[in-house]
Amino acid sequence: MARRRFQKKGCIIKRGKTLRYYGTYREDVLQSDGTFKRLRRCVLLGLVKDLSKRAAQKAFQPYLDRVNEAIKTAPKSGITLEEFVREWRANVAGNLKDSAARTAESHLRAHIIPKLGSRPLTEINTKLGQSLAAYLGPGRSRKTVENVLLTLSSILRTARAWDYACGNFSLKGIIMPREGVRKEQRNFTDAEVGKILSAAREPFATIFAVTAVLGLRVGETLALRIIDVDFTRKIIRVRQSVDAATWKIQAVKSRASSADLQMPPQLEARLRSHLASQHFRVNDVGLLFVNKRRRPYSANKLREKVLHPLLAKLGIPHGGFHSARHGAASALIADGANLAVVKSQLRHSDVRTTMAYTHTDRDQQREAVERRAARIERLAVK
Repeated sequence: MARRRFQKKGCIIKRGKTLRYYGTYREDVLQSDGTFKRLRRCVLLGLVKDLSKRAAQKAFQPYLDRVNEAIKTAPKSGITLEEFVREWRANVAGNLKDSAARTAESHLRAHIIPKLGSRPLTEINTKLGQSLAAYLGPGRSRKTVENVLLTLSSILRTARAWDYACGNFSLKGIIMPREGVRKEQRNFTDAEVGKILSAAREPFATIFAVTAVLGLRVGETLALRIIDVDFTRKIIRVRQSVDAATWKIQAVKSRASSADLQMPPQLEARLRSHLASQHFRVNDVGLLFVNKRRRPYSANKLREKVLHPLLAKLGIPHGGFHSARHGAASALIADGANLAVVKSQLRHSDVRTTMAYTHTDRDQQREAVERRAARIERLAVK
């Protein structure tokens, strides 16, 4: 007869003609519906001739420890997505950048909560994610659908980290809608930038020059401080940004966005002139550009009240500040800079993002094709 030695939540068994030690225990396993099912486990520990009872017990103890630890930290279940989002808003949303928090809240309010809010976390799996993608697809871009699903994935990841039982949700398993016809991103040419600078009043001309020449995000330009301009080393340090909606000064978009950029002589002359002019206003936070109230400029107001009327006056096609960033990338490529240089200048984390910012001039494209066609014809001569 097999002899047993009972331990906490398990036992050691000697069994068979060639006596072996087995450890048996019961484990509660989480099911897809959020409930637990108790299963009996049996593990081989070794031969009796090779192990003493004490050695077998020592080998078995890690299995018991794992089960006991799982009991202490069993995933919480039964909560709906909407209920968890309330916890997420209270504990996480406030730590995000203002722009990221606004985006997530928009996704939750408009799409995620209406569609999935009443579902328990354990039911939200890849299949439901596919259903949400299909629901969002018509009338929305692929990028919008991806961003909504990324918000959902991030919230579910937080739920798992907080020991909530969640369904098996994976973005990799979701088939995204096909990309529609993409609208060509507007980018200002150097000629257009020149016209804008010649017609613009100060300090807007200097603001636009810094943005266009360095390829900055306009929020980064508006957040530049006097200490960020190093006339000795001829560099401009990009360290912070002004949020377009709240006017608050915050960190730059990503780690790669924080960088020192070269200051060309022409930009140096403009900045020196600005600091010596009546348009420069001393302010408590040491910004280069502030409004009459000595507060950071609003990018939205500058776009609406200064840039767009100026474009209309000059007969330049409609565009925003980000068009100047796209124009900077395209101009650098046209001047012979490689993608690595452009990526560094625009401070992108991924070169694929940089490639999306480069736009080929039609004349340059025509010249390139004509040169290639002429070379082929020369080589084709018999």
